[in-house]
Amino acid sequence: MSSPDIAGILDNSKELDRLRKEQEEVLIEINKMHKKLQATPGVVEKPGDNSLSKLKILYTHAKELSESEVSISNILLSQLDALLPAGPPGQLRRRLGNEQKRKRMKSDSDISRLSPNVRNQLEACFSLKGEQVAAKVTPNDADKDEWFVVKVMHFDKETREFEVLDEEPGDDEEGGGQRKYKLPMSNILPFPKRNDPSSAPDYPPGTHVLAVYPGTTALYKATVANRKRKTDDYSLEFDDDEEDGSLPQRMVPFHNVVTLPEGHRQ
Repeated sequence: MSSPDIAGILDNSKELDRLRKEQEEVLIEINKMHKKLQATPGVVEKPGDNSLSKLKILYTHAKELSESEVSISNILLSQLDALLPAGPPGQLRRRLGNEQKRKRMKSDSDISRLSPNVRNQLEACFSLKGEQVAAKVTPNDADKDEWFVVKVMHFDKETREFEVLDEEPGDDEEGGGQRKYKLPMSNILPFPKRNDPSSAPDYPPGTHVLAVYPGTTALYKATVANRKRKTDDYSLEFDDDEEDGSLPQRMVPFHNVVTLPEGHRQ
């Protein structure tokens, strides 16, 4: 076998080690969240709590890492099949397969320890692809944060970035037309489910939130005035939205309101 093939096997082996270490780190974070939810399951019902959103992102990341591990393992098997005589590759394949099976069993065991109610909620929160989400499209060193409604198109396994589509950019956007962004996971906030008002936190009056301004696809900081029980929509007062010296109350659907991120800059 030529040296470039050997080099490729070594590179893929290093990548496999890196993926496994990263999976272990993500699993540690997932287990921390599991313990929190097991100890205080009612925390998910508190206003402003985003435990389930964080756990959803962790599970999405773990899923992508697992898929990458399978892909790299298959490449390694093909490379080793070309190097080794018949027999040993099959044994190696069984060893790798058994290890992956143990990892899946461990993950399944972690989920099964949660209460049925929380487990059902988590199992429904795995994939963001194709969904509309709130996304911060400005860099971390910008003077203020800008959030827009975008559609998740793809998650890049290598860079761990989301590719999102701004389907309705503003008239002042250069070039016009739809725009794509690549954003880290920390810049994405899932909206409550449109057909499930119970998926939205019940923000009490006075709570600061991030909400879609009526008639636009941009999100701004607002204060909750009240929640209309008949429609489950929120009456909000947006910052810097003064009319005749006072802030008007604007109705916003519950599924267009999310918890204000920590450190939000206006």
